[in-house]
Amino acid sequence: MSQRELHVISNGKASLQRFADIAGQIHPYVTAFHIREKQKSAKELMLGISFLKDKGVPLSKIVINDRVDVAVISRVSGVHLACHSLDAELVKQTFPNLRVGCSVHSLEEALSIEEKYVDYVFYGHVYETASKPGLPGRGLNELDTLIQKLEIPVIAIGGIKPSNIQEVMTTGASGIAVMSGLLEAEDPLKEAITYRQLLK
Repeated sequence: MSQRELHVISNGKASLQRFADIAGQIHPYVTAFHIREKQKSAKELMLGISFLKDKGVPLSKIVINDRVDVAVISRVSGVHLACHSLDAELVKQTFPNLRVGCSVHSLEEALSIEEKYVDYVFYGHVYETASKPGLPGRGLNELDTLIQKLEIPVIAIGGIKPSNIQEVMTTGASGIAVMSGLLEAEDPLKEAITYRQLLK
């Protein structure tokens, strides 16, 4: 990665139309927009991609969570897999042009996933976050250890705000992923610019 990455993930709360409205404002400052909607059908996900395209977000910045079929048919740039998804190595071998990422929550899991030729991993949650109430963050030490052991890029996720971006980046993370920090901001564009400036 030549530039530190900023990933924005749909939170399942707002409509995909609202997600697209925000994405249309901020996409010049964002690396990738993840449609992460576990309850939505393939047809609904395709509609969400159309919303993003209509707002000027290029397919090269759109990632679909879990649904490899939707990612391939819509010709977006990537798919992000979870533990219940299709095998990452199989996906990468079958669709070599698809950027494949995975979420991991431990060093052991990350090392195992790295062997499957994925392009990057999300690791978290680094700090306590409203999306995982009551669960303490895994902290910077674990993030740092994981980054030192892996050869692929690591994107930090979980409770990352402008106030703690710089300490996250001291670990060598290749970027960050956010949800509410941008999607629930009073001024998403201003906040996106702040995130991007702090990632430089």
